[in-house]
Amino acid sequence: MLLAIDIGNSNIVIGGIQDDKIVFEARIATDRIKTSDQYGVEIKNILSLFEVPVDSVEDVIISSVVPPVFNAVRTGAYKVTGLTPMVVGPGIKTGLNIQMDNPASVGSDLIVAAVAALQEYTAPLMLIDMGTATTITVVDQGNNYIGGAIIPGVRVSAEALSSRAAQLPGIQLDRPKRAIGKNTIECMRSGIMYGAAAMLDGMVERMEAELGKPVTVVATGGIAQFIVPLCKREMTIEKDLLLKGLNVIYKKNKK
Repeated sequence: MLLAIDIGNSNIVIGGIQDDKIVFEARIATDRIKTSDQYGVEIKNILSLFEVPVDSVEDVIISSVVPPVFNAVRTGAYKVTGLTPMVVGPGIKTGLNIQMDNPASVGSDLIVAAVAALQEYTAPLMLIDMGTATTITVVDQGNNYIGGAIIPGVRVSAEALSSRAAQLPGIQLDRPKRAIGKNTIECMRSGIMYGAAAMLDGMVERMEAELGKPVTVVATGGIAQFIVPLCKREMTIEKDLLLKGLNVIYKKNKK
């Protein structure tokens, strides 16, 4: 079994992959002050929770966008499994041609998601990852990673609004009843939810016009399930895109 770990700003996704199938998937909170021993315990507990023997783990792959946490998780995984993890980063084979000013600065999560999407969808592609930040990645017809956009995440925007405006409360990301709110909560929910959906529709339209070709739009991330159904543009939600991408990259680089 391949133990695949993706370290994000809010959550760490840990999955087990056997014969290209995701056997289990778990999420733990990203904690910048946890030690490698603590992360090791978390990984071991998750394996135990899903009744996966440690000795059934044959290899480990990690991607990370949180440098302060990366070493602790990598060392914790090594302490549990005795295996040195493969790391998604410069020098790793992905099959993507990254056409950015500084390719090394591109987040590994964006690359992993693009690699996974190319296995199931035909380019040109637009990938929307809705987490702490909302990122949009564009892959053209030649499998070239040509750029994208980074936008404050939906929860980040909602929290900023509540913390900066004394009379505005925190709200749940429930589907708005209507676009024209009738009270403070409804107005906030409409602005945040429909506003995010309209932003995605508008960004996709603008990027597609720049590309000059129709694109397939794929969305992932914890917030996508709340926002994508409110969009006018057709988008496909892929829940396990990062784990699938880690599996593809592992197979491309396995010695």
